Amino acid sequence: MTEQEIKEIVAGQRAYFQTGATLPVSARIAALRRLYTAITANEKEIHNALKKDLGKSSFESYMCETGLVLEEIRYMIKHVKRFAAEKRVRTSLAQFCSRSFQKPSPYGAVLIMSPWNYPFMLTLSPLVDALAAGNTAVIKPSAYSLHTGNVILHILSQCFGPQYVAAVTGGRAENTCLLREHFDYIFFTGSQSVGKEVMRSAAEHLTPVTLELGGKSPCIVDQTADVRLAARRIVFGKYLNCGQTCVAPDYIYCHRAVRDRFIEEVKNQIQRQYGKQPLLNPDYGKIINQKHFDRIMGLIDEKKVAHGGKADREALRIEPTVLDNVAHTDAVMQEEIFGPVMPVLVYDDLDTVIRRINAMPHPLALYFFTSDKKAVKKVISRCRFGGGCVNDTIIHLATTEMGFGGFGESGMGAYHGKTGFDTFSHYKSIVDKKTWIDLPMRYQPYQKLHEKVVRFFLR
Repeated sequence: MTEQEIKEIVAGQRAYFQTGATLPVSARIAALRRLYTAITANEKEIHNALKKDLGKSSFESYMCETGLVLEEIRYMIKHVKRFAAEKRVRTSLAQFCSRSFQKPSPYGAVLIMSPWNYPFMLTLSPLVDALAAGNTAVIKPSAYSLHTGNVILHILSQCFGPQYVAAVTGGRAENTCLLREHFDYIFFTGSQSVGKEVMRSAAEHLTPVTLELGGKSPCIVDQTADVRLAARRIVFGKYLNCGQTCVAPDYIYCHRAVRDRFIEEVKNQIQRQYGKQPLLNPDYGKIINQKHFDRIMGLIDEKKVAHGGKADREALRIEPTVLDNVAHTDAVMQEEIFGPVMPVLVYDDLDTVIRRINAMPHPLALYFFTSDKKAVKKVISRCRFGGGCVNDTIIHLATTEMGFGGFGESGMGAYHGKTGFDTFSHYKSIVDKKTWIDLPMRYQPYQKLHEKVVRFFLR
């Protein structure tokens, strides 16, 4: 798209928002229902596109993308009337006689920039929250997931006019043009490096942002853990979508006493879940492109491979790989892996692990496998991270009842469910003062009696 076309889209959305057409709750629900109908009607096309872009099976596509978006829509349709209602709050005696309330109001025209790893869910889920809150939206899917982006464009054109919801296709040039525009809110999911550029651009207009970034999410396995179950759940979370998940366990901190048993169980689970030849498994995904394939392969130290390590460059597939005897100085520990490579580090003392995690950039997620409740309290209280699980991986983001977001270098803000509605809403604080009485004590000339009354009210 050209810069002029993008300007026209943004101007059209601003004009449409000013008409008030997006404000009635009934209009928001109608929009969400149209989107729900279009997604269900195009489910096969969505899954075919995800297969082409990332090699995802239809089952995985529904479990991790389409199904989660439909769940978010159902949740919003059910609750948006309550979310959008004015919230009455207590009024202090000093403001007698009046009514105080908070009114949720949409920001206006919002920009949603999404990544390629979960291209359908991470585009439409924030859109659902934005529409429920009463905004218009410009969507910018990743150019890497081209097939899914085209399906999204088709679905949105079925449901909305461009003055309400529009999709901008293209790459970096279009991203740059979009970030030059004055939006009322920007929601970005992607890498930390691009997140910094988004924040710099937003600062030009003092535009509020939500940044959903990534980072090296640790997974701790202590000596009291159910090692077999831990291995099963870690293998699921680590190698789902070929490791291209922002909340995947990036590396494992395993207690020395259970390290050997843990690695053996991980090997067993890889074979049970992906077969003896994962590269031939039709339900095992692929790396998004050759650039990322080569980057991930460059992180594998062949001397430290405990399992896997083979790859098919033509098919963009890398076996589920385990690295043992890993040190913090290794290449695989210098960046977010974002691929099917699991480094295992050994520890002896939990306090040392906590200090080490807190010395690194704050991760998006943290996982702890243990049966020690005191250790759980210590880790979740002292470690700084976005969110996580005890005795499981990644499932904390699959609930509409909790917000999902990062912390520090892994992002700011959150969404999903009520938290998502709040993210795309500004809460106006209103005092509705009655006119039948007007207490005189706040007006000049000030009097001693009035001062006593004010002190009584404000004590």
